Amino acid sequence: MEERVLRKLFLGFIQIHILHHAKEHPIFGLWMLEELKEHGYNISSGTLYPILHSMETGGLLIMEEKNVEGKIRKYYRITEKGNAVHDEARIKAYELFKEIRD
Repeated sequence: MEERVLRKLFLGFIQIHILHHAKEHPIFGLWMLEELKEHGYNISSGTLYPILHSMETGGLLIMEEKNVEGKIRKYYRITEKGNAVHDEARIKAYELFKEIRD
């Protein structure tokens, strides 16, 4: 049961990470997997790609296909709605951090 609760909680953190990086520059799945791994999130592509697709469907990200060395790569950028969600999440995360840091 505890693992399910943590997974659900971390899903929100992962989405905030995705929005943060998509705000800085266009991202693609493999790069995002490596970035998340650096922060302790060891998820599979089978977990990440549905998250990206869901965020795209929800209007938080926009996907653009590019030909990279003969292969099609999907790049994701943040949308205006995604920016608003990111900014609100950042405020809430900072408030939470201030409460739980001690």
